[in-house]
Amino acid sequence: MAYAKSVTASSSLPCCSWVHYSRPSSAVSVAATSSQDGRGQVLEPLLLRVARGEDAERTPVWLMRQAGRYMADFRKFSDKLSFRQRSETPEIAIELSLQPWLAFQTDGVIMFSDILTPLPALGIEFDMVKGKGPCIHSPIRTIQDVNKLRTMDDPDQSLPFLRKILSSLRQEVEGKATLIGFVGTPWTLAAYAMEGGADKSLVKTKTIMLQEPEVLHALLAHFTEALAVYICHQIDSGAQIIQLFDSWAHHLSPKQFTTFSWPYVEQVISKVKAQRPDVPLIFHANGGTGKLHIIAQRHHQDVVVGLDWATEMHQARSLFGDKAVLQGNVDPMILFGTEDVIREAVEQCIRDAGVRHHILNVGHGVIQGTPEEAVKFFCQLARDSSSQQQCRNVTQSTLQGVVNPGAVELLQV
Repeated sequence: MAYAKSVTASSSLPCCSWVHYSRPSSAVSVAATSSQDGRGQVLEPLLLRVARGEDAERTPVWLMRQAGRYMADFRKFSDKLSFRQRSETPEIAIELSLQPWLAFQTDGVIMFSDILTPLPALGIEFDMVKGKGPCIHSPIRTIQDVNKLRTMDDPDQSLPFLRKILSSLRQEVEGKATLIGFVGTPWTLAAYAMEGGADKSLVKTKTIMLQEPEVLHALLAHFTEALAVYICHQIDSGAQIIQLFDSWAHHLSPKQFTTFSWPYVEQVISKVKAQRPDVPLIFHANGGTGKLHIIAQRHHQDVVVGLDWATEMHQARSLFGDKAVLQGNVDPMILFGTEDVIREAVEQCIRDAGVRHHILNVGHGVIQGTPEEAVKFFCQLARDSSSQQQCRNVTQSTLQGVVNPGAVELLQV
């Protein structure tokens, strides 16, 4: 079904019949296939299995910011509706979440939302200003401001659109792709809340951090409690994996990271693991390079580590070890290159990651203006990685002196 067609004038938004999205029949047929094991039993979605640390038939793929303005069908919505209208209207958010899955057959479907989405539930209102980004008109800069914040008591009441979005998406992709929810980390949310928006230097936030650190710690603690509830609500609504985005980690030195970000991330993860232990969590730090030695000592070693594009994948694999699941980390600007350039970058990334225990992704969000065909080719290369996995298995069998006829045939090819 095409969800956006159902938005009518009776809703809180203007009639949106003009944004009807027709799904390509070819995309539906490809996306609707489920994997089976050798006994014909249907397996859980590929991305979910790999995020859990299981071996799989190939490298799964999804892209951060895969639902974005680089897609023509996405712009049918974004050119006419505000961000919060799109992200908080279930029919539209569902449609936008599904677009890249249908177009590129990604292994993950991430809900269309924003890391700031939970803030109004806590009493922090924000707007998305076109060309400028988020704007928080009443920043949180004193201990009195922190004390006035609400707690995340009932997300169904304060964020009523969320459950419908996630539950509908889960029903749509069940068994065919993995549904991904996400949050910002306490540090990243605190920086936005204190700064009042995006700023390249975070002057106001860092002044508070350096002069009144107790205020920042109080806000971080408040967000930590709220995010644990928010994540569990996403899981209960249908999300199968949750990614934690530390989008502003690059503003912190390694020492500051160990004080103002990482301890609170660990607390959020521990609280969620205590309540939903079987749900994989991914931690991605923008600017994580220089901090990987800290992340490598994480308390929960089963947390997937997302790598930004400035990290050498082979060095990360050496640091984290063969059993860790790594995600990333192709430079998103590579998608502006030729097919040969994209193929070389993807194959190098998969090779350096070691094929097993790896989720292919870009090392930052997909850039506006990225050719859609490049994203499609990027995803196809991940599907082609099954041949690399087969070759690896054959090599292992050969080294062990156990080569079956099928392996010999593959070697001869």
